[in-house]
Parts: sequence; C-alpha cells; structure tokens
Amino acid sequence: MKRTAFFISDGTGITAETLGNSLLAQFEHIEFERITIPYVDNEKSAEDAVQKINKAAENDGKQPVIFDTIVNQSIREMIYNANGFMMDVFESFLKPLESVLESSSSYSVGKSHSIPDDDSYKVRIDAVHFALDNDDGARTRYYDQADVILIGVSRSGKTPTCLYLALQFGIKAANYPLTEDDLDDVQLPKPLRAHREKLFGLSIEAERLAAIRTERKSNSKYASLRQCESEVRGAEAIYHRFRIPYLNSTHASVEEISTRILAKTKIERRLQ
Repeated sequence: MKRTAFFISDGTGITAETLGNSLLAQFEHIEFERITIPYVDNEKSAEDAVQKINKAAENDGKQPVIFDTIVNQSIREMIYNANGFMMDVFESFLKPLESVLESSSSYSVGKSHSIPDDDSYKVRIDAVHFALDNDDGARTRYYDQADVILIGVSRSGKTPTCLYLALQFGIKAANYPLTEDDLDDVQLPKPLRAHREKLFGLSIEAERLAAIRTERKSNSKYASLRQCESEVRGAEAIYHRFRIPYLNSTHASVEEISTRILAKTKIERRLQ
C-alpha cells in the first residue's frame, strides 16, 4: 500500500518532518512518498502547496496525510481546504500547553530553529569543527580535548556518528580507524593508549560491512566477506581485551547509535 505524506511549514519544515516521520514509522506495512514543502508563508506558496496536495490525492485515490507547522491562521486555513487529512502539529500541542502553563504562545515562525543564544551556537560549531579536524585518525594530538573517541574498522559508522554527536549534542567526538596491523596484534594503536577511558567501539555484522564496502570498492579484498569477517573479529577481540564498551551499528540509525553512546558513557550533553 502506498500513501503520500506532506510536511508543510512556514519555516524550514524540519519540525514537521521530525514529528511526522516519528508517527509514520509506526506503520511499517505502508510505503509513504514523503514530500516536504518549506517556507509556505504567503498566499501564492500556499496555493501551490494545495495544488500539489490535490494532485497527490487524485493520483493515489486516497487523501494524503499532511503534517503542518504553519502559525499564520489565514495560510493554515488555505491548506485546510486541500483534499488531505490534516495533522496540525502546533494546534495539537500548543493549545494544551497554553492551558497548563497559563500563558499564550508567541506563535513565531521558525522559532524551533532560531539560534537560542550565542553560547550554544558556538558550542555546536566548535564541536563540528572538532569532529571534522579529528576524523579518521587524521590528527591525534588533540585527543585530550575529546569527550569520546570512536574506534572501529573502516565503514562501521564512526564519522556520521561523530558529526551527529557534534551537531545534536555539542559533543566533541574524534574517531580512529583500526587497521589490519592493529587487528592482527590485538593491540591498541599507540595514539589511543593514553585515552582508554574515552574510547568507545563500533562493531557491525560482516555481511553488512561487505555490502557497504562493495559500493565503494567492488571486487576487492577490502570488500570481501572473508576480509570483513576477519576485521570484525579482530576489532571485537580488542574491545574485549581492553574492556572497551561497544555496540553493534548494523541495524541502528545514527540517532540511535549516538544516544546509546551517551547513555553508556554517561557523557553529559552540552546542548539540550
């Protein structure tokens, strides 16, 4: 079964996407075509959005689901007239909050993605720069400044996890690849030995690792299942020998990997 879902906002659309996708994920048997329409903040853009919604309804033979975070009442009413099932995020949550908090909402466009203060923005940017500068073992002399150092075989998810930790939580995360020499000797690489308390390992199923590597270097030793099996075994042997906490990233999203790392290490988020 296929249905269309629209995420419509007078801002970036990220809030509508995040909440909408969380809800749609509960319906695994339905295939959704997801369409995001940001910056619907005037009559012309609202009319264009309505046309797209009505076209989807006509093509699917079913009403599209619409998640919107539009604060302008007149623009919102135009979207209401489209042939879709509306899920008004702000209306659903702000009205009950206004009641319990005994206060009126500001109803400001793009509020959730504005810069709350200079300090938090600087924390986020500094963390991203740190992740990029200390990616893939490129630099090791700043590891004393790291909150966490991710280790694992090539293509096990270290870099995207570091960047997510930086962007979402302001965590300074470095990462270091375990090479064949490290794995054969079942030893920690020299640059990591002084920072054992900051290490966190990522593992991955060999079959999945081989598939990922094949996309990059097909028909190579690097991508062979035998090589991947050997490297994964070696990495996990290091984790066990040196009592390094680790998790398997095979079936986990980068969001889940990141939050599990924070939970296991007890690292405090710099951004909430």
